Amino acid sequence: MIRVRAPFLPALLVVLAVVAALPLAVNNNSLREELFLMFMLITLASSINIIMGYTGYVSFGHIVFFGLGGYFAFYLMQNFNAHFLVAALAGAIPASAIALVIGVPILRLRGAYFALATIGINEAMRTAINNFEPFGGAVGMFFNFSVYDTYGGARNAALLAYGVMVVVALATVTTSYLIRRSKFGLSLMAIREDQDVAMVVGIDPARAKVVAYVISSFFPALAGATFFFKNGIIEPGVAFDLLRSIESLVMCVLGGTGTVAGPIVGAALYEWLRGFLITTPALANFQLFLAGLLLLVVVLFVTAGLVGWLRNRYPVLRAYIQ
Repeated sequence: MIRVRAPFLPALLVVLAVVAALPLAVNNNSLREELFLMFMLITLASSINIIMGYTGYVSFGHIVFFGLGGYFAFYLMQNFNAHFLVAALAGAIPASAIALVIGVPILRLRGAYFALATIGINEAMRTAINNFEPFGGAVGMFFNFSVYDTYGGARNAALLAYGVMVVVALATVTTSYLIRRSKFGLSLMAIREDQDVAMVVGIDPARAKVVAYVISSFFPALAGATFFFKNGIIEPGVAFDLLRSIESLVMCVLGGTGTVAGPIVGAALYEWLRGFLITTPALANFQLFLAGLLLLVVVLFVTAGLVGWLRNRYPVLRAYIQ
């Protein structure tokens, strides 16, 4: 049974919903595009947090599910004229099924071995898709713009994609919160602290880790389907971009792993920082260097992340910030 001590989740969802409504209220397309990307990053970071923050398993290749969801959905829309919403859900299901299949063996590994295995899986999947002709091979797939006529034109399709990405982000955050406040979440955190002790007290680590891995794969798949539907094109290099996966890990660490608000704060701050660096000529070429330096500073001096530091520095906030 889940008991809520403070109205954290409703308040958080309201804040995110208000932020999401801003570009629509002021009719600012540029702001909408920026927030679309931010909500996508929140989804990716919060998803990785479910497996990394709660179980302690660092997945460098979690972006594989983003790419798989995008490819499955894109294929259904392009070849069977499936509606975007149907295709997105239909694409996320096989992506999660693949997570189940690969999760059973690789989650038996620990530490660096698991992290390396996830990188290998992502690169293997990218290579496989790169040579899979039904998915367009190395060229990928792209839409004829007439596809968007079903949705009232490209502009309405972009608005639909924005709305869906916001809903997916809110659903990911809600799921992360419910897991953290549940008995299942306590089991995951017990595994994170000491897997052997968790087994002694009756927890089945193998089963719990696989369930968490499958859940954490579903939302990136939805985000991938939405992202590529909006772009109208998908190719292996973008779909399985390892850098994007690493950035999601950076966001988790920056905001605070194992917390609900941490990935949100980390995603918003990291996206703002990246935008600032890209648009500043003198710093544009040092974007990755400065991002890595920021991560190093956080790991060395703010090990709990920004949200974790606030919770530790001001204990009264623990009842209000999860």
